Amino acid sequence: MKRHHFLQQLGALTLGAGLPYESFSMEPEDNAVFQPPFLKAGDTIAISSPAGYITREEINPAVQQLQSWGLTVRIGDTIGKRDGTFGGTDQERTADLQQLINDPSVKAILCARGGYGLIRIIDGIDFRPLRKHPKWLIGFSDVTVLHAHLFRKTGLASIHSKMCNSFPDDWSKADELQKATILSIRDLLFGEPMKFEYAAGPYNQLGTGVGQLVGGNCKTIESLAGSASDLHTRGKILFLEDTGEYLYSIDRMLWNIKRSGKLEHLAGLIIGGFKHKPAEKLEEEFGKNLQQIVLEKLDDCRYPVCFDFPVGHQKNNFALKCGALVRLEVTGSSVRLTELTSLK
Repeated sequence: MKRHHFLQQLGALTLGAGLPYESFSMEPEDNAVFQPPFLKAGDTIAISSPAGYITREEINPAVQQLQSWGLTVRIGDTIGKRDGTFGGTDQERTADLQQLINDPSVKAILCARGGYGLIRIIDGIDFRPLRKHPKWLIGFSDVTVLHAHLFRKTGLASIHSKMCNSFPDDWSKADELQKATILSIRDLLFGEPMKFEYAAGPYNQLGTGVGQLVGGNCKTIESLAGSASDLHTRGKILFLEDTGEYLYSIDRMLWNIKRSGKLEHLAGLIIGGFKHKPAEKLEEEFGKNLQQIVLEKLDDCRYPVCFDFPVGHQKNNFALKCGALVRLEVTGSSVRLTELTSLK
């Protein structure tokens, strides 16, 4: 099933007043971005656990699915290891990821799960071998650290997507949405360009923007501010998602992102899933919804904004290519995200 067909939703809701506007902005540094070769049958994809721990049994559904795509699967040394909540010690996780990065026979690395841990090892990884032998690095949530660091330090495109712990135990019993999100990983790995379309919502800000796609987990992006992995967003299409946070905490994150200049010169903003926790007491309700929290940070920003994009800690979490040049079109009836060219 094609994901842009699957994502068609019910009729568009009425948008707020305002004329659409154009936003086309790129920086010279964007020319340095490149992407790994697309995969073909027989290529090797490795599975590593650079963040939280996971067992071999838990990754078996993913292994079987990857093999059904014609790929050879290599299991990293961290699978089955545990040190507290981590997939092995910092040293073990660093060594495993480094070994897979160094090996030219490995064409892609799928992170087994998120959780927490990449920030502890990211500065110990030598990414220079990826210049000679680029490969796809895949995952989301805590793996946002890896996406941001790669983009900042190497200019290498990567894939923001579900990981092993989201593959269905029994493919034949999985629903169509779950299958579509998993197959979207295959599509990007094998070279199909991104294309999404879904019905517009009432809070969207109209317009068209062109830029490179960057982003990921909102809390993680906030935590990278000022570091060597800090995400530069000028002229980019930024996507954000998060889960398990109170609304006031989301508000605080977005103020930090705004104050660090990441919202000022975007070509577009994509808001994905934000599963927030309800206040513990009625009198502690924040008083603003997610859309209001976002839009009040954008009073002086003239670029397209969309909500409810199918990415995040949710079932409809489709694969996105970080670093890809895309066009975001937000109209009165629909939202469209289209990959424009293949990176070199």
